[in-house]
Amino acid sequence: MSALAELQARLGYQFRAEALLRLALTHPSIVHDANTPQPHNQRLEFLGDAVLGLVLSRELYEKFPNANEGQLTKSRAKLVNSAALAAHGRALNLGAHLILSRGEENTGGRERASAMTDAFESVLGAIYLDGGLAAAGEFILREFHNDIAELALPAGIENPKGELQELLQGRSPTAPVYETISAEGPDHDRQFICAVLHDGVELARGNGKSKKTAESEAALAALKKLREEAAG
Repeated sequence: MSALAELQARLGYQFRAEALLRLALTHPSIVHDANTPQPHNQRLEFLGDAVLGLVLSRELYEKFPNANEGQLTKSRAKLVNSAALAAHGRALNLGAHLILSRGEENTGGRERASAMTDAFESVLGAIYLDGGLAAAGEFILREFHNDIAELALPAGIENPKGELQELLQGRSPTAPVYETISAEGPDHDRQFICAVLHDGVELARGNGKSKKTAESEAALAALKKLREEAAG
């Protein structure tokens, strides 16, 4: 199996035009080794960044129906910061496949975090051009599945269960209670629905890929409901 074939197996995507993948792996430093301008991956990086933002924005929009724009923006930023993208690039071993100048190679360019980040976004851009938005979206959601699952709540509310309990203390010393309504799906893709109750009254429900996430979503929905009621 060729090096590019091995990489495509790790990516979970087979390119129709391998030249796009080679371009995605071509570091801008090669310009220094050539007497003429050489194509490199910066344009694909630009495209991949936009596609990544679009796909993750939609996923977060659907995952957190009660979150406002600022919270969604902060949650997306957690997923796409440079350190996170570099980690994805390293996990795919993109550094081993980069096409670099001699100088960049000699100064550790294959392991440079910025090179990993740029290469990851460039490969994503190449997948988009080769297979369209559906293929790019599948790759992104596969790559970010665990990261998204760990986002138990939108950034901006660090502890919705704690905030809900504090809010309810003004009404009653009784603490809110969380109940699991259902748990469906295979072990690797479970979907939980949990309800939060106070003094025997159900306040709201939430869903997620873990009980913790579902409970946090229920608390978040209850907070929104109670604050809207208080606002009149």
